[in-house]
Amino acid sequence: MNRAEFDTYCRSLKATTNVEQWGGATVWKIGGKIFAICSHWGEGPADRISFKCSDMTYAILCEQNGIVPAPYLARAKWVQINDPDAMSDDDIRTYIKAAYRIITGKLTRRKRAELGVELPEKSSAR
Repeated sequence: MNRAEFDTYCRSLKATTNVEQWGGATVWKIGGKIFAICSHWGEGPADRISFKCSDMTYAILCEQNGIVPAPYLARAKWVQINDPDAMSDDDIRTYIKAAYRIITGKLTRRKRAELGVELPEKSSAR
């Protein structure tokens, strides 16, 4: 998944906002809280996608080739895809949707109501 595809998918999620910060990283938020980033952190020419995970998902993904704890965000259970072949685009979308759900769940009921979002249904696969 390239940056344009990443941005298009994140934009499709309800009530998201996007900023460019930290040296050109595309940062996606819901209610002011970050759920996914596409950046150029680390060595190599490719952009890298990072997203928030559940504790279990974080442990599982960090064991896979081409996926590492995200720089600066690992303590908060974020992963970074370093190898574009480490995960299919469909799986990336599924994990980004799960990250969106995790962060939406951390918002207050009032904030979710203000944004017009409810907790998305939990994905059965992730």
